Amino acid sequence: MEIKGIIFDYGGTIDTDSLHWSEVLWQGYQYVGVPVSKEEFRTSYVFAERALAKHPYIKPEHTFLDLLVVKCDLETGDLAARGIWNIEETERVCLSNDIAQFCYQYVLKTLEVARPIVERLSKRYPLVLVSNFYGNIQTILRDFKLEYFREIVESAVVGIRKPDPAIFQLGVDALGMKAEDVVVIGDSFSKDIQPASSIGCKTVWIKGVGWGNEVIDESLPTKIITTIANLESCLEE
Repeated sequence: MEIKGIIFDYGGTIDTDSLHWSEVLWQGYQYVGVPVSKEEFRTSYVFAERALAKHPYIKPEHTFLDLLVVKCDLETGDLAARGIWNIEETERVCLSNDIAQFCYQYVLKTLEVARPIVERLSKRYPLVLVSNFYGNIQTILRDFKLEYFREIVESAVVGIRKPDPAIFQLGVDALGMKAEDVVVIGDSFSKDIQPASSIGCKTVWIKGVGWGNEVIDESLPTKIITTIANLESCLEE
């Protein structure tokens, strides 16, 4: 693959190796024994995501663990408010924090593989990060020792969210390259691969467990892999 620069997605790509964040959180719910169905959990997951997008709960100085604590509190609080989970408030908060800690440890383990790959690629190509995030991605990258990116294009900062192709164009512009010389690496077909392809970028889809209900065209990505561990060899083909 002839490329001159790389655009990375963050959430679901670098931090969970293509496992949708709803699935990581659901594992946490099962781990601590929250007695709710996956369908009810997913409703509260959507509620929390919309709340985080609408309200400034997340501050620029918040670490990823801080973010997870807020996210899990919104989700479990919604489950309790809807009467899906009947539990004392103090116990709910305690178990909510346990879910956040489970997910944080999951990310730390995933980064043991992902971080060295990103570091090695940063020595070969200029890297830009393009992410739908909450305004604290810089803090998270410092916390996780992932400061390998020339520029950060964060939705909460630039006011554009995926799947709008314009956010990827900002990434291409930050690299100072033509779109055809850039490869976009992401886990979401509809939010990463489709919009990046539409502006002429090459794409590597890390195909894993997504949210579901997407219409997939596997002929669209330039390359398909199933784990970030295979990324370097994929780029060399």
